[in-house]
Amino acid sequence: MIKLVRQFVWPLVSVILLLALFLPGYTKIQELRDKNRDIAEKNRRLAIENKLLQTELERLEKDALYQEKVLREKMGVVRKDEIPVKIITEEKE
Repeated sequence: MIKLVRQFVWPLVSVILLLALFLPGYTKIQELRDKNRDIAEKNRRLAIENKLLQTELERLEKDALYQEKVLREKMGVVRKDEIPVKIITEEKE
């Protein structure tokens, strides 16, 4: 009986003790890796968005036709002697 305890129970207790000691740290590392991956993905998306905004800013600073387009479409600016016309479409029920 003692031999059975030595062969099976002590190794089992040892494994359970090691799991109790190291499992919380392992799960914390996995959580931090997931968080790091999410932050890296967000950083990549923001870098792309930043590049697109930089490109648009350069166009707004240098391209007069693009400036006019933005002013007309987004801000509703019209030239002198132009009459703005707003087209209202009917919604289908």
